[in-house]
Amino acid sequence: MARPKWLPDNFTISLLVTVAVASLLPCSGEVAVAFAWLTNISIALLFFMHGAKLSQQAVLAGAGHWKLHLTVFSATFILFPLIGLALRPVLAPVIGEELYMGILYLCALPSTVQSSIAFVSLARGNVPAAICSAAASSLFGIFLTPIIVALIMNSGSSDGGSSTLDAIEKITVQLLLPFVAGQIARRWIGKWVDKHKGTLKYLDQSSILLVVYTAFSSAVIGGIWHQVPAASLGTLIVVCIVILAVALTLTAIIGKRLGFNQEDRITILFCGSKKSLATGVPMAQVLFSASTIGMIILPVMLFHQIQLMVCAVLAQRYSTRAIEAESKLAAKGGA
Repeated sequence: MARPKWLPDNFTISLLVTVAVASLLPCSGEVAVAFAWLTNISIALLFFMHGAKLSQQAVLAGAGHWKLHLTVFSATFILFPLIGLALRPVLAPVIGEELYMGILYLCALPSTVQSSIAFVSLARGNVPAAICSAAASSLFGIFLTPIIVALIMNSGSSDGGSSTLDAIEKITVQLLLPFVAGQIARRWIGKWVDKHKGTLKYLDQSSILLVVYTAFSSAVIGGIWHQVPAASLGTLIVVCIVILAVALTLTAIIGKRLGFNQEDRITILFCGSKKSLATGVPMAQVLFSASTIGMIILPVMLFHQIQLMVCAVLAQRYSTRAIEAESKLAAKGGA
């Protein structure tokens, strides 16, 4: 039987179930300590596999298009944070300071890798450039996201310098070193990793679900659902939609104004407007205290689902237009 179109994908359903389980059966005490250890191990394994899956040849194939990559990087690490800061006077009083911090964290994250490339491919964009931009964004995001977080989220803290150094140390030990180890190990395990990408996807997703369960368990014990009523959750969804709409509109305009061709504009649109759940959730575990992670990653989880649904529709439209244009050219050629 065909899967109903209205039904979310399996990972989205798993995320919702994980949040529900954490809400009803949160881990605490010694069990929470054990889950915290498991979470740290799974995060290291997740970034090890990120490193092992990243093909240097694929990145180098699209590396020469520096103007496009600079545009995508600017959208990801400059435009998004500016949007988040610009919305502060409106958002902070409405959704509260803690959820607004989650919005700022969302804006500081790197682009997605797999879904960006998949959407660019479906939309008939520049796939080699998309691979390079998305992979480089994920890699440099390990350094840039903590710096941006320190600049826009800790600006009022008196110990901002100390917390930034602590964050960099944690990122280096828990994320960067496993990533580098994965890149080194790719020499021996690369073929196996490429062959089993479909299976390894479940390892990535399981790691994210474990982090989400641990984070929401702590948040539930701290009273997250009393702090985030249904009205605030609805407002947060609208905010995520607005941020995505602004990002999509601006990246489309920028791509056109800078004179990129259609394939490159598609790449800028999809790579420059996406934010990575796979990087954002485990990185939040490293950067923030257990009591705040639930509120921080809630906007990231919502934005992730919204961007997938919206970008899937956009990619399909671009694909349909490309097919129609090719059909017209073929008809003219045969006339």
